[in-house]
Amino acid sequence: MRAEARHQLKQDRFSRATIHAAEQTVHWTVEHKNKMIIAGLVLAVVIAAVVGGWYYTERQDERASADFGKALQTMDTPVRAAGMPAQPDYPSFVSGKERATEAHKQFQSLVDKYPHTHVADFSRYFLGVSSAALGDNAAAERELKTVAGYRNRDLSALAKLALAGVYRDTNRTKEAVDLYKQIMDKPSHTVSKATAEIELAETYQAAGMTVDAKKQYEQIQKEAPQSEAGQMASAKLQELKQ
Repeated sequence: MRAEARHQLKQDRFSRATIHAAEQTVHWTVEHKNKMIIAGLVLAVVIAAVVGGWYYTERQDERASADFGKALQTMDTPVRAAGMPAQPDYPSFVSGKERATEAHKQFQSLVDKYPHTHVADFSRYFLGVSSAALGDNAAAERELKTVAGYRNRDLSALAKLALAGVYRDTNRTKEAVDLYKQIMDKPSHTVSKATAEIELAETYQAAGMTVDAKKQYEQIQKEAPQSEAGQMASAKLQELKQ
């Protein structure tokens, strides 16, 4: 097999493994409260397990994959309880902010060192997620918009979902709604229509648009009453009646 073909095969394997991890993460997102920053951290945990024992054979790609794995491990490192001293054999952070700061630095280094690679693409997504965790919404928006424009549809969808979360958290309801509707119109392997529908309904609810929220929850319930999304919609409708 020619070197170029081998390299492409390895790149494709990396994408498939990482996107598979993303699918599992979005499933978690629907099941719980759909907080995009937390979803990004869970995605890091799952991808770390996938990527941890798998590297490209070329020298530079080995370094890129190893560095990417380290950055993901940073996002997975626990935050110790207040007043608890650091343990030399068990890495931890004082706060979520400290952890996000260190992860952000590592992902930025990956983008700078390995541009135009899959590692850089996924690292830029995590730059957006970690920026949001740090409260830097302008940087989060910039990075996530870039990734949302990628040709990789599955990664793009993840970025749109996270970006919509940033918009929702900064009271830019219309922009969040527009993104959720884009995803609903063209769902991907990583972000299903049901995920976007739930997020849209919660955005309406958070914005005080109760009538729109109710209609959206009812639509979800009607489409798949026995699904996790349908059950969540039922619970939300009960909340709105109270």
